[in-house]
Amino acid sequence: MDQYTMLIDGERRIGDRFFGVRNPATEEVAGESPECTRRQLEEAIVAADRAFPGWARDDEARRDALRRAAAALTDAVDQIGSLLTSETGKPLRRAAEEVYGVAHWLTYYADLELPEEIIRPSESTTIEVRRRPMGVVSAIAPWNYPLVLSSWKFAPALRAGNTVVLKPSPFTPLATLLVGDVLADIFPPGVLNVVSGNDVLGSWMTSHPLVRKVSFTGSIDTGKAVATSAAADLKRVTLELGGNDAAIVLDDADVVTMSGAIFAAAFQNSGQVCSAIKRLFVPRAKCDEMVEALAFRAKEAVVGDPLDDATEFGPVSNEPQYRRVLGLITDALERGATAAAGGTALEGPGYFVAPTILRDVHDGAPVVDEEQFGPVLPVLAYDDLEEALTRANGTMYGLGGSVWSSDIERAASVAVRLECGTAWVNRHLGLVPFAPFGGVKWSGIGVENGIRGLEGFSDLQVLHRPT
Repeated sequence: MDQYTMLIDGERRIGDRFFGVRNPATEEVAGESPECTRRQLEEAIVAADRAFPGWARDDEARRDALRRAAAALTDAVDQIGSLLTSETGKPLRRAAEEVYGVAHWLTYYADLELPEEIIRPSESTTIEVRRRPMGVVSAIAPWNYPLVLSSWKFAPALRAGNTVVLKPSPFTPLATLLVGDVLADIFPPGVLNVVSGNDVLGSWMTSHPLVRKVSFTGSIDTGKAVATSAAADLKRVTLELGGNDAAIVLDDADVVTMSGAIFAAAFQNSGQVCSAIKRLFVPRAKCDEMVEALAFRAKEAVVGDPLDDATEFGPVSNEPQYRRVLGLITDALERGATAAAGGTALEGPGYFVAPTILRDVHDGAPVVDEEQFGPVLPVLAYDDLEEALTRANGTMYGLGGSVWSSDIERAASVAVRLECGTAWVNRHLGLVPFAPFGGVKWSGIGVENGIRGLEGFSDLQVLHRPT
């Protein structure tokens, strides 16, 4: 059984004990991850605090290190991608894409300038608005995209001059630990630390007095707990939380043409994407046509062994989520919904759920009102556009949304009325390093990515001086 190491103060370290990480495609143990002790976490945070002043001073050294890190990960893509597949169940080519995504984010931030703002209130006075790093950052990443969502945190945090202690989900820690191993000799000791453990480790990280910023991606309930913990000593927080993204199809939409993109945006990574389409609103007159088109694609989708090149969708990534998704589907069917495709688990080992299209389902059902985070899409009929907007916005979620139409300007005018952090027209899930991403309402605080994401890892300092 392969055992992996943490990265603490530039050294590869094991814990007092290990825990098994299960392969969701086989239900067998894929590897063992060290359980970080409180003493080891203390060492990691103290090391990050000690490394901070030197790391913060040298901007060019930070840029160079990020570029070398990107190159090192690209060279190791096969090894990291294979391990990522074994613990997440995502198809191997998708795992490789995720590793390349981390390299892309590192390169983007290495090249990004953080300009200073100059204000001249008079001929004799100049005011400079500067950005300064905060210090030690606790970064806590989820299990659906453990690598790329980690990079959304540590790439800008390091570029801004902070040091980082990174914790992956206990469901998927192995590839992140391997990333730490690959990067161990690139960053100075203490600059990037990677630890692994269960939820209590996260609470230790968010409450530690030397930590000045917490960046967390995960559930709303845990996000609230993180915010509460951080508030005790006024740590800054960025929270990217759950979503229940609505897509609204307008009455002039070409259903056959658009159904492919809608299906892809709902079922990417087997639906385990925070900003995937999770509720589809369709004019009642077009509902049958849309359900038929989506059901055809669901039935044709290749679900199975993530190591098989033909596989399009792997399993749900862990057993608790697998049980939850099946429970939501069963509840919807008991409420009178119809499964136009799927609706069941697949036979054999692994946490496989057939891609499921539900119709005759209504607001109020948990599969509609809650974030499913799995391969299931409820299709909801509407009679009036204002009604659709009211229903789409009638939730405490507010991460993303989209509008689909043959008239782009009309669709855009509707999209800006969606109460969400990101709105798309005739697409969904277009996430890029240079565009800010975040949620409103209960879907988050702050943004990641782009110049604004970089600013989120810095404090303002205003300098007044004679011109």
